[in-house]
Amino acid sequence: MQIELRYKRVLLKLSGEVLAGTESLGLEPQALSNYAQQVAELVRWGVEVGVVLGGGNFWRGRMAPHMGRDEADAMGMLATVMNGLAFADALRRLGQEAVVMSAIPIPSIVEGFQAAKARQLLAQGKVLIFVGGTSNPYFTTDSAAALRGLQIGAQVVLKGTLTDGVYDSDPFKNPQAQRFQHLTFSEALRRDLRVMDGAAFSLCRDNNLPVYVFKVTEPGNLRQVVVEGREIGTLVKEEL
Repeated sequence: MQIELRYKRVLLKLSGEVLAGTESLGLEPQALSNYAQQVAELVRWGVEVGVVLGGGNFWRGRMAPHMGRDEADAMGMLATVMNGLAFADALRRLGQEAVVMSAIPIPSIVEGFQAAKARQLLAQGKVLIFVGGTSNPYFTTDSAAALRGLQIGAQVVLKGTLTDGVYDSDPFKNPQAQRFQHLTFSEALRRDLRVMDGAAFSLCRDNNLPVYVFKVTEPGNLRQVVVEGREIGTLVKEEL
């Protein structure tokens, strides 16, 4: 059965926090398997998927306030490589081909990032997992997601979070918080809603790359957003 996909090529951003599942640190095998299954399902529907992973389940700079920022951020980049290797393994166990591409050169372990090759591999039905951040300190994996999304020609950056979209205040602290279904970049900036970090947000806004924020911990939500086109999160774009 052929259907008209909402998005054909996507960049999925997953934080290290969601990979830890119910654990405070590290990788929870069940969480890893669940997300891998959802990504593999998208590919079966004909979606081309690039993934950027955070590293906060292994390392965050605030864990060592005595360290210099360059060194702390370098450790965070290495944490994303560990997550990428684990995620690729989970996909391969499902029979889904996956390639890990790193912004920092580790040729004996993962491939180096090349935009043209990444686009070619995506068109072949392989999942591309982008690790190593942007290879630069002072930039978060949100920035890496925006950058890689633009480089692979993604139609949207899917930011999977613990909440079901963007709210006008913290829904964990304010039970009366209201969720936005649609939002412009300009309004998000005016309200200081901090959908992504500033550098990532600017990249998406200036290059007209939409961001869809949704609750990724709910099974099936990824399919609902990409394949079924259901409005279960918040779409941020310059013109609605």
